[in-house]
Amino acid sequence: MADTTPKKKLPTKHNANNPQAATVAATAAPEAIHVTGATRPGNSVFSPSTREHSTVQVFRYDSSQLKETGQTNILAALSQLSAAVTSSPFGGMGSNGFNKTMQLRNLGADQTLMLVNGKRRHVDANFNYYQSGPNYGTDPADLSLIPVSAIDHVEIITEGASALYGQDAEAGAVNIVLKSDTKGGSINLQNSGFYAGDGQSFDGNGNYGFALGHNGGFLDIAAQINNQLSTNRSGDYTGSLYFAGDPRNETASHDVQRLGGNIRMLLETASINMSYPITQNLELYNTSTFSHKDIIAPETYRAPSNDNVVRGLHPDGMEPMWHAEEWDFQVNNGLKVHHFLTADWDFFVNYGRNQQINHIQDTDNPTMGMSSPTSFYTGQFVATEFDAGFKATKFFRTSALPRPINLTYGFDYRFDTYQVGAGDAASVENGGVPILDGPNAGNTASAGAVDKYGIPAAAGSILNRGIYDGMANLDLFVTRKWEWTLGGHVVSYDDMGVHPTGSIGTRYNVNKHLAFRGNVNTGYRAPTLAEEAFFAETTFPTYRTAQLPVNSSWAKALGASKLRGEQSRSYSIGVDATLIPNWTLTANLYRISINDRLYNSTQFGGSGVESILTAAGLPNVLYASYYGNPVNTTTNGGDISTAYTLKTPRMGTFQFRFSLNIADSEITHHNSTPSTLSAMGLTSFNRTNEEYLLHSSPKNIENLTVTWKKGRYFVRVQEQRFGSYTWVAAPSLTQAQWTYAKPSYITNLELGYDITPKWHIAGGAYNLGNHYPGKANSASRSALQNAFLYPNNSPYGFSGGMYYIKTNLNF
Repeated sequence: MADTTPKKKLPTKHNANNPQAATVAATAAPEAIHVTGATRPGNSVFSPSTREHSTVQVFRYDSSQLKETGQTNILAALSQLSAAVTSSPFGGMGSNGFNKTMQLRNLGADQTLMLVNGKRRHVDANFNYYQSGPNYGTDPADLSLIPVSAIDHVEIITEGASALYGQDAEAGAVNIVLKSDTKGGSINLQNSGFYAGDGQSFDGNGNYGFALGHNGGFLDIAAQINNQLSTNRSGDYTGSLYFAGDPRNETASHDVQRLGGNIRMLLETASINMSYPITQNLELYNTSTFSHKDIIAPETYRAPSNDNVVRGLHPDGMEPMWHAEEWDFQVNNGLKVHHFLTADWDFFVNYGRNQQINHIQDTDNPTMGMSSPTSFYTGQFVATEFDAGFKATKFFRTSALPRPINLTYGFDYRFDTYQVGAGDAASVENGGVPILDGPNAGNTASAGAVDKYGIPAAAGSILNRGIYDGMANLDLFVTRKWEWTLGGHVVSYDDMGVHPTGSIGTRYNVNKHLAFRGNVNTGYRAPTLAEEAFFAETTFPTYRTAQLPVNSSWAKALGASKLRGEQSRSYSIGVDATLIPNWTLTANLYRISINDRLYNSTQFGGSGVESILTAAGLPNVLYASYYGNPVNTTTNGGDISTAYTLKTPRMGTFQFRFSLNIADSEITHHNSTPSTLSAMGLTSFNRTNEEYLLHSSPKNIENLTVTWKKGRYFVRVQEQRFGSYTWVAAPSLTQAQWTYAKPSYITNLELGYDITPKWHIAGGAYNLGNHYPGKANSASRSALQNAFLYPNNSPYGFSGGMYYIKTNLNF
């Protein structure tokens, strides 16, 4: 029989002076699967964390483990620590590369709910509309906008998250828990660069904690600044730069492209995490984050022979540069009330806002001729979320059950808005000037700013949505070893209707070393407002392509209909075990089915499409796409995570960690193509889009990590294996021309040394062997004029090896 006597919680002494030592100390004795001491089941509304070793599967990574990866971006660090997480260094072309995203269990980037201290994080204003990369067609929250120095630990909740935190946690949830130190802090500096000599990056971050009052209050402030220079792995431009017969074609350099590489970025972030006990039973708290991002990204090179180039302004052609700024903040305020009406209460009011402002530089509007500006304001996007409500936890005791029953319930009201702001007049107008010179002189030019056509006034909009969300969760032990949870949400969307979802979970503790789990969950994810309203156009010499708002008259003319939310069902079984002392194992099998999956349509093209859009008031657009509910999918998979620590009297402490995730997604049903499209021989979701959805990320990833600590020395070696994936460079390519990337092995290394107990230095490398993915086939390269030599959706990037040196000082 398990011992249920409450255990006294001793103060935890954090080894803040040496994060590597803290890592080894934290993992030297891996936590066994105990049932002792858990007299109260479930999660308390006062805790920002999720309870481990329950019916819910939780993977937890502390700040020292995040730092040892050598990554200053939280999502990149998680992709090294968890095989279930994929976060490609190159997010994709155009705006797809603006924000950092992650995928959990090979599902979409916005099918994972993002949390900070257990509270919902607002989504970005940017919609990833380019048909490129694993985050294509998504609009998630960006956790990289939180200072890495502010983070105490990160939790990945893969089962039961939809009942605990929100019904849209279809793949699971990621919860960032911030530091709550009452004294001391750190300063961390890191410099990195790629073996090729570019992509230099400087990162500085730090935090400091204060005590507030004398009753356990705290104020922890943190900040981070990262200055990342660009990389370039583009090939030489293919074809003639100048008109036929021009002798410069024989002598001019074709090294003119900069599209294939990481973007130039300056990121500044800051955060506050505060709690102040007003009385013994009343506690005020605040969590605030602020960030500013400035990026400059090269776009597609236009040669002097391209009629979109005003050759009098750009005699050697032009590579437009996208300049975007992001302003983001979230303020979470709350009041915790202890023992009020026999329950503990958390009342909160949260507000988040994300704004993206866009310009295109080093370009022109060819219909304005020599009078054209070379820089344009192309518009902005703003997303906000207001969230107010409460949660309460109440414990019941009954003689029929061996432990108290935990009932958590709550209600919140959310109000989301999304604004699309028009660009300046020059970015969209047709100035009436024909092509000025060359063989096509006198013909009609393509209107608008080249590459980033501005947002026209007709596409400007403000959308809003009210959401009422009620939840309840019951956690109880029917015997001393057998735990059950039942929970769910009933959510009313003022534009999507009422949707109930639920979860049932169970865990049986065979003994203190072995436990089995099982979960059944349903979920619902409404489309974000950006997915409904986002608009963008890209210009080519004689036509444009467009991402159409699904509710616009333009999209409706092509058969678009009102979006439906996704309905998900998931099933999982798992085991937690301590095999021998210091050796733990967690394993899961899961199945996630999603009906009416939200995704972007095929990019429809042809004269028929152009005619329909012209009649609807959007001329000269030859290819278009819009958001929809094209398919149902099912993902079957499994994961393993195991750790073993070996202490030796002379050789120091070794730890071995291994994680594996396999997730295979398949389409189980295609929804019908609108008659308008089928009449033209088009389909709303073709095989190309299937590849984007299913195979743009590896379906299996394995991580093997070995750390060694002896005295002042620390070594970390990691081997990562990424399975195969597919890259489709352009929608026009046939299946025979797609690039199928083979599995790859990446080695990561860090060597560290303690100069003093409070001063640590380290150096290391990501992709130590300077491995590049296999080159894309010739059809894929030529489709983008050789701008990408390698698949741009490589899970480890295509910039080669990266070295870094870092130091941290604690005080």
